[in-house]
Amino acid sequence: MCAAVAVPPELVASLPPPPPGPAVAFTLRLAEALHRYGTPAHRLEGLMQRVSERLGLEGRFFSTPTSLFASFGPPEALRTSLIRVEPGDMDLERLTLLDVLTDDVIQGRLSPAEGARKVEEILALPARFGTALQLLCWALAGGAAGRLFGGGLKEVAVAALSSLVIGTMGELTRRQPSTARVMEPVAAILSSAIAVLAASLMGPLSVKVATLAGLIVLLPGLSLTVAINELATRHLISGTSRLTAAALVFLQLGFGVALGSRLAELLPPPSLTPLPPALPGWTQAVALAVATLAVGVLFRARPRDWGWIAAACTFAFAGSRLGALLLGAQLGAFVGALLLGIASNALARLRNRPSVTTVVPGLMLLVPGSVGFRSLSSLLERDVVAGVDTAFSMLMVAVALAAGLLSANALVPPRKVL
Repeated sequence: MCAAVAVPPELVASLPPPPPGPAVAFTLRLAEALHRYGTPAHRLEGLMQRVSERLGLEGRFFSTPTSLFASFGPPEALRTSLIRVEPGDMDLERLTLLDVLTDDVIQGRLSPAEGARKVEEILALPARFGTALQLLCWALAGGAAGRLFGGGLKEVAVAALSSLVIGTMGELTRRQPSTARVMEPVAAILSSAIAVLAASLMGPLSVKVATLAGLIVLLPGLSLTVAINELATRHLISGTSRLTAAALVFLQLGFGVALGSRLAELLPPPSLTPLPPALPGWTQAVALAVATLAVGVLFRARPRDWGWIAAACTFAFAGSRLGALLLGAQLGAFVGALLLGIASNALARLRNRPSVTTVVPGLMLLVPGSVGFRSLSSLLERDVVAGVDTAFSMLMVAVALAAGLLSANALVPPRKVL
């Protein structure tokens, strides 16, 4: 028999790495799916690190809003994959299913090869809610926002109509990337023009409230808050990119509103009749319930989670309002986010489900998108002092929300990364 020949270490280092196995394939498919449905960088990288360790892989991950890098192996023999990802809509049901699948794989109930196939099956699932229900919830979200912003019946009706028109346009352009890229400015033009036209035909109403509420689904307040959170967790590239994208959306909306408001110069001024009396206080509770339902559908949450989402939204909204009355707007946002994070993490530990299911809908009632929009409106009206002051308030609210969520994670550590 021939004696075994020792291979020099330098030759071993120069050999190509072994072909990727099922564990690597599952990890890459899972990372791409989570990225596609809106998982922030700090959560995505943390979860993928945990998955790779449980599967016996030496992995390194780097996420940005439009791409994902994944490297496997020792530093001297890395195999690196670059995945280009187009950011998609938030889908809480698919995120929950992917989280359950991850548990099944890392605990050995499914093999990595079976897990990779399951990821493809989850991605191929048909939409739970039809187009008609989606459009209805666009209208409900706009109308509810009109009431929560202090509007009356006219503002609520105009905002619901504007949001319905914008939602319809979004559904029509969803499969056409060239037209989808101009969604924000065109939507702002429509919302502003509809509000101005309604004020001319229906009598006096708050054009700003109707315009802002009609655009509520498109306001990038959630993206802004996620960006601040990523920056706070030292994911600087992803946070900076997301912050820039949110600022660009604000600019596009502001340009569209400025253009649409020019319609007022071509229409007769509204009659000088007195404004109708304010709506009773109990209508805010109704608006909050309607907004919760709309958010659950628009974020594609499972119906069994709607009750928990409603509780989280109510908890966050009440906490922020009470905190604002006692401590001011910025600290009120901190209190709301802190209570939301603590409740969501505790609930996630009890249900063994990701906390993102309740955190994201609850944040939608706290995010500073409306503040940023008002800041841009002031700047467009050349009221620079008011615009800069409001922009600073917007950033402080976003920082307060991020600080509240991070503090909640420190007080009640989540069992899951998502």
